[in-house]
Amino acid sequence: MATKVTLQDIADALGVSRNTVSKAINNTGVLAESTRQKVLEKAIEMGYKQFSYANSVSEIRNPSVAKTKASGEIALFTGSFLNNSHFASTMLDKFQHEVSLLGYSLTMHRVDEHNVAELSLPLSFRQENTKAIACIEMFNHPYCEMLCSLGIPVLMIDAPVASYWKPLDADILLMDNFSSIYTVVNDMSKRGITSIGFVGQVTHCRSFYERFMAFREAMYINNLTVNDDYCLTEVHPHGDDYKDYLYKALENMKSFPEMFICANDFVALDLLYGLKKMGVECPRDIKLFGFDDSPESKIVTPSLSTSHIHSQIIGYSAANLIISRIEQPDLNYRITYTETDLIYRDSTM
Repeated sequence: MATKVTLQDIADALGVSRNTVSKAINNTGVLAESTRQKVLEKAIEMGYKQFSYANSVSEIRNPSVAKTKASGEIALFTGSFLNNSHFASTMLDKFQHEVSLLGYSLTMHRVDEHNVAELSLPLSFRQENTKAIACIEMFNHPYCEMLCSLGIPVLMIDAPVASYWKPLDADILLMDNFSSIYTVVNDMSKRGITSIGFVGQVTHCRSFYERFMAFREAMYINNLTVNDDYCLTEVHPHGDDYKDYLYKALENMKSFPEMFICANDFVALDLLYGLKKMGVECPRDIKLFGFDDSPESKIVTPSLSTSHIHSQIIGYSAANLIISRIEQPDLNYRITYTETDLIYRDSTM
């Protein structure tokens, strides 16, 4: 019987990492096209069979003639304005590029409070030519259920918290919300920092909730006690009102932890504003950790320790998920995570 060819076999034959081979075989991640093609050709030569996205060997060898271009629109629904600080701003460039290569156009539709309250579609949306819907910053569960009932493939880029116990008929794409927080808590505990709090509205979205659960699990794994008095997790509007809410919450605290882990960088920046207003210095008096690696995290003083999100990889993965759903609508629904990278800066020194 012939020996089964593995990814490691291909990696060894080419002198590259197994991760590089995996990206090429599964058509995920950012990889030079010449490298991807080199890996695929070696895989074919060695008799590898388990390509996740190609329909034939000829498609791999001649990607330029792989498929006839499709047509139609992919509709992007968003519940908020996506400015340049939001990870989606760069993610969408990659997403649009990938779907346009296959012949699809991207249309954007803002879902306002009226749409949510009435469970109505934006006036700009035309269902008849829409092949799929991608959702960003869409966290109202009944509204997402309505979108999933239209008979059109739906991809949720992040999702409502209620999707845990009321699953949506949609694919869900998230970033890794756990690994960086596990590592941070472990690293801090080794430095003798044992009192850590969490700040952020845990029911805002699935990612915020997962980051909160990662914090609690990491504390448990490191035999550290979670003090709920150090966790500011109430639901409150974002913006200046949230900044003021955090400042008042800090004023009402009898004591501070040695460190706060925040649901994202903007929560951390709002918290930093309140701490500075109270004369509490970071990192001398208290340490801060954010999430997302926003542009602001690099230029604030002190620079913010955070978890870097790979927006391009999210865009690529989103395109891959939504196109495969269009082409194979009977696939089981998938929950996919993309990697994140821990970045230590001045706020945890």
